[in-house]
Amino acid sequence: MEEGLLRISLKNLVSLKRPAESIPVLYSRKMLMPFPDASCNNCGDCAKECRGGAITVSGAWEMDLGKCLFCGRCIEACESRSLKLVDAPDYVLKRADLIFRGGESAERGRDALDKAKRKVIGRSVNIRDVDAGSCNACEVEVNSMSNRFYDMERFGMKIVASPRHADVLLVAGPLTENMKEAFDRVVAAAPNPKVVVAMGVCAISGGLFRDGETHGGIDGSIAVDVYIPGCPPPPDAVIRALLGAFGLTGQR
Repeated sequence: MEEGLLRISLKNLVSLKRPAESIPVLYSRKMLMPFPDASCNNCGDCAKECRGGAITVSGAWEMDLGKCLFCGRCIEACESRSLKLVDAPDYVLKRADLIFRGGESAERGRDALDKAKRKVIGRSVNIRDVDAGSCNACEVEVNSMSNRFYDMERFGMKIVASPRHADVLLVAGPLTENMKEAFDRVVAAAPNPKVVVAMGVCAISGGLFRDGETHGGIDGSIAVDVYIPGCPPPPDAVIRALLGAFGLTGQR
Protein backbone atom coordinates (compact mmCIF):
# COMPACT_ATOMS: atom_id res chain seq x y z
CA MET A 1 0.00 0.00 0.00
CA GLU A 2 1.26 3.45 -0.84
CA GLU A 3 2.38 5.61 2.09
CA GLY A 4 -0.24 8.28 1.34
CA LEU A 5 -3.10 5.76 1.31
CA LEU A 6 -1.92 4.24 4.60
CA ARG A 7 -1.86 7.66 6.25
CA ILE A 8 -5.40 8.43 5.04
CA SER A 9 -6.67 5.04 6.26
CA LEU A 10 -5.22 5.59 9.73
CA LYS A 11 -6.82 9.02 9.95
CA ASN A 12 -10.20 7.48 9.18
CA LEU A 13 -9.76 4.87 11.89
CA VAL A 14 -9.14 7.37 14.67
CA SER A 15 -10.68 10.84 14.76
CA LEU A 16 -9.54 13.21 17.48
CA LYS A 17 -11.50 16.14 16.09
CA ARG A 18 -15.05 14.80 16.14
CA PRO A 19 -15.66 14.94 19.94
CA ALA A 20 -14.32 18.48 20.24
CA GLU A 21 -16.27 19.66 17.22
CA SER A 22 -19.55 18.37 18.65
CA ILE A 23 -19.34 20.30 21.93
CA PRO A 24 -20.64 23.64 20.51
CA VAL A 25 -23.59 21.75 19.04
CA LEU A 26 -24.15 19.90 22.31
CA TYR A 27 -24.56 23.18 24.16
CA SER A 28 -26.52 25.12 21.55
CA ARG A 29 -29.54 22.98 20.63
CA LYS A 30 -32.03 23.75 23.36
CA MET A 31 -35.46 22.16 23.59
CA LEU A 32 -38.22 24.71 22.98
CA MET A 33 -41.51 24.92 24.86
CA PRO A 34 -44.65 27.07 24.37
CA PHE A 35 -45.10 30.11 26.59
CA PRO A 36 -47.62 32.99 26.26
CA ASP A 37 -46.71 36.63 25.82
CA ALA A 38 -48.66 39.60 27.19
CA SER A 39 -51.22 39.45 24.36
CA CYS A 40 -52.63 36.09 25.53
CA ASN A 41 -56.38 36.40 26.27
CA ASN A 42 -56.71 32.97 27.93
CA CYS A 43 -59.17 31.78 25.27
CA GLY A 44 -58.29 28.14 25.94
CA ASP A 45 -57.88 27.03 22.32
CA CYS A 46 -54.39 25.74 23.07
CA ALA A 47 -55.67 23.67 26.00
CA LYS A 48 -58.35 22.05 23.82
CA GLU A 49 -55.70 21.02 21.30
CA CYS A 50 -53.19 19.72 23.86
CA ARG A 51 -53.11 15.91 23.55
CA GLY A 52 -50.98 15.48 26.64
CA GLY A 53 -53.25 17.50 28.92
CA ALA A 54 -50.31 19.72 29.77
CA ILE A 55 -52.08 23.08 29.31
CA THR A 56 -55.00 24.30 31.38
CA VAL A 57 -56.72 27.69 31.22
CA SER A 58 -58.88 28.28 34.26
CA GLY A 59 -58.65 31.97 34.90
CA ALA A 60 -54.95 31.88 34.02
CA TRP A 61 -52.72 30.03 31.56
CA GLU A 62 -50.78 27.16 33.10
CA MET A 63 -48.63 24.40 31.65
CA ASP A 64 -47.15 21.28 33.20
CA LEU A 65 -43.94 20.61 31.28
CA GLY A 66 -43.90 17.16 32.84
CA LYS A 67 -46.86 16.32 30.58
CA CYS A 68 -45.86 18.30 27.47
CA LEU A 69 -45.26 16.19 24.36
CA PHE A 70 -43.45 19.03 22.56
CA CYS A 71 -45.72 18.42 19.56
CA GLY A 72 -46.42 22.09 18.76
CA ARG A 73 -50.19 21.65 18.31
CA CYS A 74 -50.87 24.41 20.83
CA ILE A 75 -48.82 26.89 18.78
CA GLU A 76 -50.85 26.08 15.66
CA ALA A 77 -54.16 26.38 17.56
CA CYS A 78 -53.41 29.88 18.90
CA GLU A 79 -55.21 32.27 16.52
CA SER A 80 -53.84 35.35 18.29
CA ARG A 81 -50.28 34.01 17.92
CA SER A 82 -49.72 34.69 21.61
CA LEU A 83 -47.84 31.45 22.23
CA LYS A 84 -44.12 31.68 21.52
CA LEU A 85 -41.38 29.09 21.64
CA VAL A 86 -38.90 29.73 24.45
CA ASP A 87 -36.01 27.70 25.87
CA ALA A 88 -37.16 24.81 28.03
CA PRO A 89 -35.10 23.75 31.05
CA ASP A 90 -32.90 20.71 30.50
CA TYR A 91 -33.78 19.48 33.97
CA VAL A 92 -35.21 20.44 37.35
CA LEU A 93 -34.70 18.96 40.79
CA LYS A 94 -38.28 19.53 42.00
CA ARG A 95 -41.46 18.38 40.28
CA ALA A 96 -43.13 21.73 41.06
CA ASP A 97 -40.52 23.52 38.94
CA LEU A 98 -42.04 21.95 35.81
CA ILE A 99 -45.19 24.04 36.29
CA PHE A 100 -45.21 27.27 34.26
CA ARG A 101 -47.78 30.07 34.51
CA GLY A 102 -48.48 32.95 32.17
CA GLY A 103 -47.16 36.26 33.42
CA GLU A 104 -44.44 34.57 35.47
CA SER A 105 -40.85 33.85 34.53
CA ALA A 106 -40.11 30.95 32.20
CA GLU A 107 -36.58 30.69 33.61
CA ARG A 108 -35.56 27.91 35.96
CA GLY A 109 -32.48 27.55 38.11
CA ARG A 110 -29.68 25.14 37.28
CA ASP A 111 -29.04 23.81 40.74
CA ALA A 112 -26.85 20.78 41.33
CA LEU A 113 -27.65 17.82 43.55
CA ASP A 114 -26.69 17.92 47.21
CA LYS A 115 -22.99 17.71 47.93
CA ALA A 116 -23.23 14.40 49.80
CA LYS A 117 -24.42 12.50 46.74
CA ARG A 118 -22.07 14.32 44.41
CA LYS A 119 -19.11 13.58 46.66
CA VAL A 120 -19.82 9.85 46.78
CA ILE A 121 -20.34 9.58 43.02
CA GLY A 122 -17.40 11.82 42.16
CA ARG A 123 -16.48 12.60 38.58
CA SER A 124 -17.27 9.18 37.12
CA VAL A 125 -21.01 8.53 36.68
CA ASN A 126 -22.17 4.95 36.12
CA ILE A 127 -25.67 4.84 34.63
CA ARG A 128 -28.15 1.98 34.51
CA ASP A 129 -30.87 2.56 31.90
CA VAL A 130 -34.17 1.26 33.30
CA ASP A 131 -37.10 0.59 30.96
CA ALA A 132 -40.27 0.86 33.05
CA GLY A 133 -42.58 -0.01 30.16
CA SER A 134 -41.65 2.72 27.70
CA CYS A 135 -42.40 2.89 23.97
CA ASN A 136 -38.61 2.65 23.44
CA ALA A 137 -38.22 6.19 22.08
CA CYS A 138 -36.21 7.22 25.15
CA GLU A 139 -34.06 4.10 24.86
CA VAL A 140 -33.13 5.07 21.30
CA GLU A 141 -31.95 8.44 22.59
CA VAL A 142 -29.98 6.80 25.41
CA ASN A 143 -28.24 4.56 22.88
CA SER A 144 -27.31 7.65 20.86
CA MET A 145 -25.63 9.20 23.91
CA SER A 146 -22.79 6.70 23.48
CA ASN A 147 -22.25 7.13 19.75
CA ARG A 148 -19.20 8.85 18.26
CA PHE A 149 -20.87 12.25 18.01
CA TYR A 150 -22.33 12.65 21.52
CA ASP A 151 -19.71 10.40 23.16
CA MET A 152 -20.84 10.84 26.76
CA GLU A 153 -17.91 8.78 28.05
CA ARG A 154 -15.57 11.72 27.44
CA PHE A 155 -17.49 13.42 30.29
CA GLY A 156 -16.98 10.47 32.63
CA MET A 157 -20.46 8.99 32.08
CA LYS A 158 -21.11 5.43 30.94
CA ILE A 159 -23.87 2.81 30.80
CA VAL A 160 -23.32 -0.22 33.04
CA ALA A 161 -24.82 -3.70 32.67
CA SER A 162 -26.11 -4.16 36.20
CA PRO A 163 -27.87 -1.89 38.72
CA ARG A 164 -25.39 -3.19 41.30
CA HIS A 165 -22.68 -1.21 39.51
CA ALA A 166 -24.77 1.93 39.03
CA ASP A 167 -24.66 5.37 40.60
CA VAL A 168 -27.63 6.60 38.56
CA LEU A 169 -30.90 4.93 37.59
CA LEU A 170 -32.03 6.60 34.37
CA VAL A 171 -35.69 5.59 34.18
CA ALA A 172 -37.95 5.84 31.12
CA GLY A 173 -41.56 4.75 30.81
CA PRO A 174 -44.79 5.24 32.80
CA LEU A 175 -44.07 2.27 35.12
CA THR A 176 -46.59 -0.28 33.90
CA GLU A 177 -48.16 -2.84 36.22
CA ASN A 178 -46.20 -5.61 34.50
CA MET A 179 -42.90 -3.82 35.14
CA LYS A 180 -43.52 -2.82 38.76
CA GLU A 181 -41.94 -5.89 40.36
CA ALA A 182 -38.90 -5.75 38.08
CA PHE A 183 -38.54 -2.02 38.76
CA ASP A 184 -38.64 -2.55 42.53
CA ARG A 185 -35.93 -5.22 42.23
CA VAL A 186 -33.70 -2.89 40.21
CA VAL A 187 -34.14 -0.13 42.78
CA ALA A 188 -33.30 -2.54 45.62
CA ALA A 189 -30.20 -3.82 43.81
CA ALA A 190 -28.71 -0.38 43.18
CA PRO A 191 -26.34 0.65 46.01
CA ASN A 192 -26.98 3.73 48.11
CA PRO A 193 -26.70 6.64 47.76
CA LYS A 194 -28.23 6.33 44.30
CA VAL A 195 -29.57 9.07 42.08
CA VAL A 196 -32.91 8.48 40.35
CA VAL A 197 -33.54 10.37 37.11
CA ALA A 198 -36.99 10.47 35.50
CA MET A 199 -36.29 10.76 31.77
CA GLY A 200 -39.18 11.96 29.62
CA VAL A 201 -42.83 12.72 30.25
CA CYS A 202 -43.82 9.06 30.73
CA ALA A 203 -41.48 8.61 33.68
CA ILE A 204 -42.52 11.99 35.08
CA SER A 205 -46.31 11.85 34.69
CA GLY A 206 -47.28 8.78 32.68
CA GLY A 207 -47.50 10.76 29.45
CA LEU A 208 -50.00 9.45 26.92
CA PHE A 209 -50.18 6.18 28.86
CA ARG A 210 -51.21 7.63 32.21
CA ASP A 211 -54.79 6.31 31.91
CA GLY A 212 -53.68 2.77 31.14
CA GLU A 213 -52.46 0.07 33.51
CA THR A 214 -49.60 2.20 34.76
CA HIS A 215 -48.56 4.02 37.91
CA GLY A 216 -48.57 7.36 36.08
CA GLY A 217 -44.81 7.74 36.29
CA ILE A 218 -42.29 6.74 38.93
CA ASP A 219 -42.82 9.60 41.40
CA GLY A 220 -45.13 7.65 43.70
CA SER A 221 -42.87 4.58 43.79
CA ILE A 222 -39.48 6.15 44.49
CA ALA A 223 -38.00 9.52 45.37
CA VAL A 224 -36.88 11.22 42.16
CA ASP A 225 -33.76 13.39 42.22
CA VAL A 226 -33.76 14.79 38.67
CA TYR A 227 -36.57 15.37 36.18
CA ILE A 228 -35.73 15.65 32.47
CA PRO A 229 -38.73 16.77 30.35
CA GLY A 230 -39.24 15.80 26.71
CA CYS A 231 -40.98 13.22 24.54
CA PRO A 232 -38.36 11.96 24.17
CA PRO A 233 -35.60 14.27 25.41
CA PRO A 234 -32.77 14.31 22.85
CA PRO A 235 -29.30 12.94 23.74
CA ASP A 236 -27.71 16.38 24.07
CA ALA A 237 -30.40 17.53 26.54
CA VAL A 238 -29.91 14.43 28.70
CA ILE A 239 -26.14 14.86 28.72
CA ARG A 240 -26.46 18.55 29.64
CA ALA A 241 -28.92 17.66 32.39
CA LEU A 242 -26.63 15.05 33.94
CA LEU A 243 -23.58 17.30 33.74
CA GLY A 244 -25.52 20.15 35.34
CA ALA A 245 -27.12 18.06 38.07
CA PHE A 246 -23.78 16.52 39.04
CA GLY A 247 -21.89 19.80 38.84
CA LEU A 248 -19.62 18.45 36.11
CA THR A 249 -20.05 21.19 33.51
CA GLY A 250 -16.37 22.06 33.84
CA GLN A 251 -15.49 18.71 32.21
CA ARG A 252 -16.83 19.73 28.85
